[in-house]
Order: sequence, then C-alpha cells, then structure tokens
Amino acid sequence: MLVAVLGLNLLIGAQIYFSSVQAAEKNNLYQLSELFMGVLEKIRKEYVDGDKVSYESLFHGALKGMVGTLDPHSEFMEAQKYEDLKDDTEGAFGGVGIQIELGPKDNVLTVVAPMEDTPAFRAGVLAGDKIVKIEGKSTEKMTLTDAIKKLRGEPGTGVNITISRSTLPLPKDFTLTRAIIKVDTVKDLDGRRTFPLMSDGKIGYSRLSSFGEHTTAELQDALKKLKSKGMEGLILDLRNNPGGLLDQAVKVCELFVPRGQLIVSTEGRGGQSKPLEYVAKGRDLYPSLPIVVLVNVGSASASEIVAGCLQDVGRAFIMGEQTFGKGSVQSIIPLQDGSALRLTTAKYYTPSHKVIHGKGITPDSIVLMSDEEEEALFLQRIPGRLEMLDDARRSKILSVRDVQLDRAVDFLKGMLLFKNRGQDIRKLAGKR
Repeated sequence: MLVAVLGLNLLIGAQIYFSSVQAAEKNNLYQLSELFMGVLEKIRKEYVDGDKVSYESLFHGALKGMVGTLDPHSEFMEAQKYEDLKDDTEGAFGGVGIQIELGPKDNVLTVVAPMEDTPAFRAGVLAGDKIVKIEGKSTEKMTLTDAIKKLRGEPGTGVNITISRSTLPLPKDFTLTRAIIKVDTVKDLDGRRTFPLMSDGKIGYSRLSSFGEHTTAELQDALKKLKSKGMEGLILDLRNNPGGLLDQAVKVCELFVPRGQLIVSTEGRGGQSKPLEYVAKGRDLYPSLPIVVLVNVGSASASEIVAGCLQDVGRAFIMGEQTFGKGSVQSIIPLQDGSALRLTTAKYYTPSHKVIHGKGITPDSIVLMSDEEEEALFLQRIPGRLEMLDDARRSKILSVRDVQLDRAVDFLKGMLLFKNRGQDIRKLAGKR
C-alpha cells in the first residue's frame, strides 16, 4: 500500500514537473525568438515572390498579426496610417458621415450610426447595417483603420459601399459622395434647433446626434430655451448616437448630477494601474428636472457613459433597447520609426462599476421597435425623402409612430403628476 501511494505521489510529482517545464518553454522568450527568426529567414529565402519579403514588410506584417489577435480595436499602424490619424484628429476631413466599429460579437464591420445631415444619412444607411464591401472589395479581413481610410477622401469624390441588412433579401449598393462632415450635435425632433415643448407645453426634448467639442454648450443653450418656455420634464434622446469625446460626455452628466458625484471610471490591467475617475465639478444646473433617456443599439461609447451614469445614480429613467457595448479605451503609443501602436489599455465602468464593453447598458424599461419601424422613422426625418415615394408608401411611413418616444412622454406625464402631488421625483426615477 505504501509503495502504491509513493508511486502515485511520484507520478503526480512528475506530471506537475513536466507541466511546469512545458509552461516555462511556452514563455521562454529566447526559444520563441529563435522560432520566430527561423520562420522569418525561411520565408525570406524560399517564398515564391521575392519582392514581398523585405525585412520591414515581414516585421510589420508580424506586428499587425500579433496586435490583431488581441481585440478589434487594437492595431499596429505604419507611419503613413499614423500620420493620417493625426490629420483626422487635428482638422476637418472629407467623409461619408458614418460611425463604424467591428462588431464586438461577430467582428463584422458595422454601422454604429449614420451622422445626421451627411451623405450616408441622406442615402438611407442605417444603424446596424453590415458593410460587406467597399469599392467592390470584401471587408471580411479589413481592419477598422483600413476601412476608415477607404471611406474618407477628397470632398466631392465618390465611394461605393455594399451593405447587408436584416430587412433586405440581398446586399444593397450605395454610391456616396464624400463631403466635409460638420453637423450640429443637439437638435429637436425635426432636426432643427428650435426646441418646442411637447405634451401640453410641459415636456422638453433634445436629441444628441454625437458628442463633439460644442455638445455641452449646445445642450445648455437648448435647455435654457426650453426652461424659459416652462419645461418641467426632459426627454434626452441618445438613440443612434455613436459617441465621441469623453470630456463632453462627462460635462453633459455634470448638468444633472451633484458636485463630487462619480460619473465614469477607467481601469487598466488588473492591479497594474490606478483607476482613473471622472467626478462632477459642481454644475448640476437642473437638480430636480425629471429626465427620461432614450437609447437603442446605435447608442455607443460616450452615449453609454451618459446613460450608465444617470441610471446608476437614479437621476434619469433609461428607456428603449440594449445599447451597443463599446466601452474600451484605446491609447496611441508612438514608436521610434514613426509608426504607432493603438492599444486597448482600459475599460469604462459606470459609477456602480458595471462594465460597458461587450455588454452595453440595459434600459430600465425595454421598449422594442422593429427594423421596419426604425426605417420608417428614419425616412420621416430626412428632408424631401417622403416626397420621392409613391402615395401608398408615403402614407404607410407617415402612419408609423415613435413608440419609444410616446412611452417616454407618458412616463414623464406620470412623473410630473407625482411631483405635483409632492412625491420625491428622484426616488421615483431610481426605482427599477
């Protein structure tokens, strides 16, 4: 019996030893470097097309492959791509007006949302569309940066994209003419900046199409106009808002939450970097204004930060559909040869530490809309589009109601009724 036990122990010990040796070998930098250089030289000497196997091209290809295995948003950028990125962030550019991401679940190039008053918006490109081709070339193995580069270009030039949509039997081609993309980010229901009150002159409405440099200032201006007209409740529409600048998302939240309130935090690799917290600096200009925030699958990034914060602190009631789930932080790291590394270094967390990335924000009240209803509402908002349709099609589209907006109005009416009876509106909004 003793021999059997000793034998078993020796066997287990041997297994542990060999497992540890194998693990050490898998992380042995010297051995792996030898393997890499061996493959590199083998390709250099024997690959059929000798003009494709310079050391630079092979190393850059290896770096792209290595970073590309991490997540859809990390990327090794060669010097020219890095320069293009800097140009895009420093000035205006010609484009078609769509926010795109590689889908977090299927890794397919996906339209998060078309920007209003842009070529893509006017052509009828919708949130959720899958871009399967650009200029006839499949996007299956195309990086996000490559796709953006192909879509952007000189204003006035054309670009062809092919999209797949659940409501279409076959992929559809769109020919878009690039333009300088400059749009107001805060609008009313009709796409203007008039901001009339809704529902017996008590409920205000503001729609944020994205988060740009002037979004908070534009929203403050809209709220002042609505307040001067007697606004008692607000619908903040973040549907199909693909996000934008983090600081603007924070400042928008500051309008509605008290000083010192945590708005969003970012955390990097476990335990290796201190969490970065964004805290309200004391605006809270509308401390008791009842708010409903509308979201859908086109609400991403900065939109999810705003919705997640206002939901967590019980400051607003979130209504609509599950959001997109883009909650990762990419850092740009310049490299010595002029290239750069775009690396996911952190993730966003709501005040209650809910992760956004890959999950999205779950509304307090789920109000679903079909693809056909969303497309009809989209067509209703495009100037001149309905006049291009036949009478039957136009009548059908005009009959479609925005059920999410209608539900938000009804909810706010109820909140205002409770408020007028002396109920605590914040506690009501915070109940889920």
